Amino acid sequence: MKTLQDIEIQIIRLTTSIEVNYPELYVTLDENPITIPSKTHPDMNITIMEDYLESLKQILRQYTKTHNKK
Repeated sequence: MKTLQDIEIQIIRLTTSIEVNYPELYVTLDENPITIPSKTHPDMNITIMEDYLESLKQILRQYTKTHNKK
């Protein structure tokens, strides 16, 4: 079973890869290396983070299908 930390590490690796390899896509993600939550104790659980990770993967898959990497 994955832990929340495992999922966060995958998200960081994926967003870093997108930032380096697809900077034009990265800017559309509205990602920020330092995220300041608007809530004092944001509700982040494994399901929410797994969904977010999967959405990032889908965005990247779709982008690579429709844009040729030079």
